[in-house]
Amino acid sequence: MTLRIAIVGAESTGKTALAQALAERVAGLSGLRCTWVGEWLRSWCEREGRTPRADEQAAIAQHQQGLIDAAAADHELVVCDTTALMTAIYSDMLFDDRSLVDYAIEQQRRCQLTLLTALDIDWVADGLQRDGPQVREPVDKRLRALLIGHRLPWSLVAGRGAARVESAVDALAPLLRGHASPKTGLFTRLAERDAAQPVWQQNCDNCDSPECEHALMRQRHPADE
Repeated sequence: MTLRIAIVGAESTGKTALAQALAERVAGLSGLRCTWVGEWLRSWCEREGRTPRADEQAAIAQHQQGLIDAAAADHELVVCDTTALMTAIYSDMLFDDRSLVDYAIEQQRRCQLTLLTALDIDWVADGLQRDGPQVREPVDKRLRALLIGHRLPWSLVAGRGAARVESAVDALAPLLRGHASPKTGLFTRLAERDAAQPVWQQNCDNCDSPECEHALMRQRHPADE
């Protein structure tokens, strides 16, 4: 079975760079045939010279899924730079249209893990696709609500540069236990990861709250403050 790893998040949170780097890093650690699938919306906007209308959203979501399925047919692990879930989110925000949510959730369940990119890097303008930094928190909030509400497996990815990639590798590594060769560096990585985990004294009922995440980021990346 091909492992599908989805990367979702608000605009300008490093999804594309992370997808490329993560596919390369996992290939080196595990020996698996890995690839990444780019965001179809970006290509669509460049081709059309505009952003899509409400009636064009469904076709974009379906084409994105088609690209992922095609890549999965030839690889053991596919990293997806966004999924239909992002199209559904923006259709809701921009057009008050939630008709794509059910389809997006159905496709998201085919991913073994969803990585949500944190809002801890600066917003950068990028042509037609970027609406502005003010939309990042509302998008992030909607994503969390759908992931949690539909009980989809997800993990927050934070940090800058290489640290962001390693955060993603840490989240993904347990899924690779039954796939990677023992002679690769992955099993050493897993052992080091497990040893570094803190000993939790109790469960947190608000582990997706910004306060908890900010505290965690300060512990991991004090130099960024």
